[in-house]
Amino acid sequence: MSTLRTLCRRRRPSLVSLQRYSSSYAAPHPYSFAIGASFAPKPIPSRYRADRPRVPFPDDSIIGSWRNKMLSRPKRVPTKECGEDFFFHNSMRNGSGVCFGVADGVSGWLESGVDPALVSQALMFHAHRYSRSAWSGEPEVDPASEYEEREEVEGWELTPYECLDLAYGGVLREKFVEAGSSTACILSLNAQNGLLRSANLGDSGFSIIRSSSILYTQPVQTHFFNCPKQLTKLPPPSGRRFTRACVDSPREAETYRTQLCDGDIIVAYTDGFSDNVFMHEMIEICSHDPEAGNSDEAQAQSMADRLVIHARECMDAKSRVSPFERQAARQGMFFPGGKPDDVTVLVALVRETPVEG
Repeated sequence: MSTLRTLCRRRRPSLVSLQRYSSSYAAPHPYSFAIGASFAPKPIPSRYRADRPRVPFPDDSIIGSWRNKMLSRPKRVPTKECGEDFFFHNSMRNGSGVCFGVADGVSGWLESGVDPALVSQALMFHAHRYSRSAWSGEPEVDPASEYEEREEVEGWELTPYECLDLAYGGVLREKFVEAGSSTACILSLNAQNGLLRSANLGDSGFSIIRSSSILYTQPVQTHFFNCPKQLTKLPPPSGRRFTRACVDSPREAETYRTQLCDGDIIVAYTDGFSDNVFMHEMIEICSHDPEAGNSDEAQAQSMADRLVIHARECMDAKSRVSPFERQAARQGMFFPGGKPDDVTVLVALVRETPVEG
């Protein structure tokens, strides 16, 4: 855990206070962010799908309705399923920034009859719920206003670490989620100062591309090979056995921060991507697509789609060396080719427009 932990322990106001704020002041935001998201479930033959426990959130429930909305977003990958992965992205209060993240439900729970998708979906829903009501940085006030008016500005700054902690608490309170585990990676991008902040637990992660080079890649957190750190909900004592349960805390999440620049590309992904695609391939794919259109939103979406499509192709290539194969070899294991898995990718394209004084 980095020294940012000391910055993350703030008093949490009630959600009621978060919802009372209103202001006519519009602060200048030099940075803007175009977000693209794409996903696909693991390529499992249809004859095995019926064996997997599936008791999804009902379509008319709050989480089920939100899940369906997220899955219906337009993309080039021809599927509306996310497998055990999930994601979120949204603007933060008053356009102060954006927050987004990915989560990967741990499939080992299938052996205990638990649907791993419930935890990842609930975790991302609650991250979305908290982040959309909060500020990306310090609450913005009109510098020309009186001191008393500034004191009336409500709301609070939400770091990715705090968002992860709050979202995990939301999962523990979800009665529909009996048990399960998930990795998680949450990022916020500040539209006023271009600051990226992140919190990551497990083997999902993100990379920052600047000028066709990797500026940063989030290291993975594992207990041992192919067993990531994970946020876990254990069922109440009932005599039922749940195997392979690792219980980690949001306190173990690694945090990171850096200053972004115009043209930076942030790619957040689950391990279905990073286990199959090398970083140099990611850089090559994250280039301008002349067929996608000129808008930043179209380019970000094209990058996300192409990354998912490439990851899926790599999963099927048994004669191709994969990052997962190399990692397995370091542990003395033989695992040729790609690793079939769910894959979720979010791409954020950064633009900086100087604000005239």
